Amino acid sequence: MEEIKFYDEKTRKFYKLVPTLSWPTLEISGIHMHRIKKVDPKTDSELKIKSLGKLYGIVLDTCTGLGYTAILAAREKDVKKVITVEKDENVIKIAKLNPYSKELFSNPKIELRIADVTQEIKKFEKNFFDFIIHDPPRISIAEELYSLAFYQELYRVLKPKGKIFHYVGEPGKLQGKNYLKGILRRLKLVGFTKIKKVEEALGLIIQK
Repeated sequence: MEEIKFYDEKTRKFYKLVPTLSWPTLEISGIHMHRIKKVDPKTDSELKIKSLGKLYGIVLDTCTGLGYTAILAAREKDVKKVITVEKDENVIKIAKLNPYSKELFSNPKIELRIADVTQEIKKFEKNFFDFIIHDPPRISIAEELYSLAFYQELYRVLKPKGKIFHYVGEPGKLQGKNYLKGILRRLKLVGFTKIKKVEEALGLIIQK
């Protein structure tokens, strides 16, 4: 696969598709958008989907990236539709060049929206989604995707008994900070009571 990398003046970010032993990962200004230590990007995406159990109905994927979680979710036979949202057009530009992202553009069950998910989510009706995959960039890059206001929207659009996978990683571990405490507090404030950690996927499973 030929090397894909470029700098965008508008975003002032450097984008690069980085090969791995399985599916490539996306690197934005030196930060990888998938786990590449201990697990590869393909396994990382599979663990996120697996942690939600049997998928069905309508799924929201809040941050498209290279589209791996949207693709895997859409492959589930009982899933009718996956709506996936990405605000950075450069990321989609790279996805179009990545052979492993092909289904993002060819699977009729996937609807890709180029938009800011914090605004786009407001367009959906209450109790619209059966499942939500929330796999945001780290909190230091996209604080708004961990905010009380955004969690309120996630709660609003999720059906009763619906589930969310929320990737949290290990934020602040190296700096000795505990961001997870604040994340859990805000999730509980908006009404989520059933929250459990999924260590192998470095995330949370949240049920309404």
